[in-house]
This record gives sequence, C-alpha cells and structure tokens, in this order.
Amino acid sequence: MQLAILVFDGLTVLDAVGPYEVLSRVPDLEVVFVGTDAGPKRSDNGMLALIADRSIAEVPTPELVLIPGGHGELRMRDDDRVLEWLRHAHETTRFTTSVCTGSLVLAAAGLLDGVPATTHWTGMDELARLGAVPVHERVVRAGKIITAAGVSSGIDMALTLAAALTDEETAQAIQLSIEYDPQPPFAAGSTTTAPAHLVEHQRATSRFAP
Repeated sequence: MQLAILVFDGLTVLDAVGPYEVLSRVPDLEVVFVGTDAGPKRSDNGMLALIADRSIAEVPTPELVLIPGGHGELRMRDDDRVLEWLRHAHETTRFTTSVCTGSLVLAAAGLLDGVPATTHWTGMDELARLGAVPVHERVVRAGKIITAAGVSSGIDMALTLAAALTDEETAQAIQLSIEYDPQPPFAAGSTTTAPAHLVEHQRATSRFAP
C-alpha cells in the first residue's frame, strides 16, 4: 500500500512530517513524498526543505493521499496539474486526507462539495466559500475523506487513519512508540481556551482576515 504526501514550496513542515512519523510505522505501508516535480521544496519560513522523491505524474494512483497546508497551498489550488492528479487519484484511493489548509486544495479540486471538513481555524470561511461544510473539530471523517485542523492535529488524523488501516491496538502501539501524550504548558491551543486578545491578533494577521 502506498501513501503519497504532496510537498511544495511554502508548506508547513509539521503538516507533512507529523503524519509521516505516525504512518511510516504502519506495517506494509510505503510513504513517498511527491511534488509537481521531484526535488527540494522549501518550508513556509524558508528555513527547511523536504524532498519530493517523485513527481505526481510518477505516482498516479496511490492508495492514500495526504495534502499538507501552508501559504504555498494557494499555488496548489491554482495548479491544474495538482487538481487533476487529486481528482484522478481520489477515484481509487482508500483514503484522501489533509492537514490544516491542505483541505482548501481538496476543496478546490471539487472533492469537498457539500462534505463536512475542517481546516485551520482562520481558514474556515474560505473552506465554506470553496463548497465544504466547515466543522470545528480536530479531525473530521466523511467516508474516505479525513481532514485535520491546524498543524499539530495532523498527528491525531494520522493515528485515526492508522487505526482505520489496521486496528486500534496497532494505532495505540504507534502512539506509544512516538510517546504522543500531549500536556502543553499553556491552555492556548484553541479559540475557546486562548486569551481573547491573542485570538484577535491571530485573526487580524491571518491571510484569511477580511
């Protein structure tokens, strides 16, 4: 079984690497990083690169697809090669997934029309504009489409996917192996718990701000 993780210039690295760290531990699963062409793809802060080992043309029908987010997804939304690859791959995938604003790429490809989905909290209005039904949850599963909210929730999504591909005990063993036991030092990880002024600041500085 093959998982294709799309990488591109301007991606948020944890969106891709968090799920990779989980799913690379699923038995008999090959993980391949793909891009519109092979080669290094710079992160959204420009400080780190991930390597696309193959082009999307070389991986036309993966059983699993994962689209990360980051400001570079704007170009992915406008790239007909990516959108057509997604539509074609989705016809035969076992699961089509995204993390953060990667769901906006799925929506741009027409895969989320009328479908419950999530994204980073600042992108919810944009997700609705693109035809999805926004849901404020960390992980949303609608049939074979699984979307995750912002960045860190990609690990939750990957564990959900690991359980769907194998069983809960295997997924729990993977969770234990990576010692995923979040105990953050602050209760500021969502709009419902973070101080109001921080929420407003993040909203005002988001590229999705009105």
